[in-house]
Amino acid sequence: MEPTVLAEVPHDPGAYTEGFEFDGPDTLYEATGEVGKSQLRELDPNTGAVRRSVPLPSNYFGEGITVVGDRIWQLTYKDGVAIEWDKATFTPLREVPVSGQGWGLCRDGDRLIRSDGTGRLHFHDPATFAETGGVTVTRDGQAVTGLNELECVGGQVWGSLWPGDEIARIDPASGKINLVADMSGLWQFGDRSIRQVLSGIAYVGGEEFLVDGKEWPAAFRVRIPGA
Repeated sequence: MEPTVLAEVPHDPGAYTEGFEFDGPDTLYEATGEVGKSQLRELDPNTGAVRRSVPLPSNYFGEGITVVGDRIWQLTYKDGVAIEWDKATFTPLREVPVSGQGWGLCRDGDRLIRSDGTGRLHFHDPATFAETGGVTVTRDGQAVTGLNELECVGGQVWGSLWPGDEIARIDPASGKINLVADMSGLWQFGDRSIRQVLSGIAYVGGEEFLVDGKEWPAAFRVRIPGA
C-alpha cells in the first residue's frame, strides 16, 4: 500500500538521519550518524529548523533514539554502548554496554525495542537497558533482514526495511509483519544516491506519520491507511 502525502516539511540535507521521534506535538527529536558528525537534535516539526543540537561523546556513530520520561536513550552503531541523555539539558548521563549493533530504537510500554540490522528485535529494560528477550521477524512466513529505524505505536512496531523504501508494521508478540507501506513515491528530488535511504519514522497520531531519509531535503507527513 502507498501512503497519502499530507504535507512536505524542510529537512537539513546534511543530516544523516538515524532516529526520528515526537515528544508531544511541538517537539521532534532527530539522531544523526557518521563518525565525527553524529548529533542529537531537537527540531521544529513545522519548519524543520534545528532548535538545538549536541555532538555525541567519544566520536561515536549515533543511531536510533527514544524518549523515556525526562531522559532520551540513544544507540550507537558498532561502539557497543547506549547513551542515556538528560532531555532538558542534552547532557549525557551515562553509557551502558550493548551486545551487538544498534540501529533502531523505540519504547513499547514498559520495555524498549531495538533493531540491529538483522531480522531480530531485541527487548530491553527502559531503566537499565538490560536485554530481556526478543523475537524473530517474519513476512509471509519467511525471515526478513535489514530491520532499521523503529517506531512503537499502540503495541505494534513499525520498522523500515533497509535498504529499501518499505515500512512494515510488526506484531512484537509473534514477530509477524501484518502491514507494509511502500514509501518509494516520496522521493522526487532527482538523482538519488545509495546513501539516501529511508530512515526516519515519527508517529504523529491516528494514521499519520512524519517520514524522512538520510540526507533528504524534506520530510513528509503521510497517512498510512489502516495504520
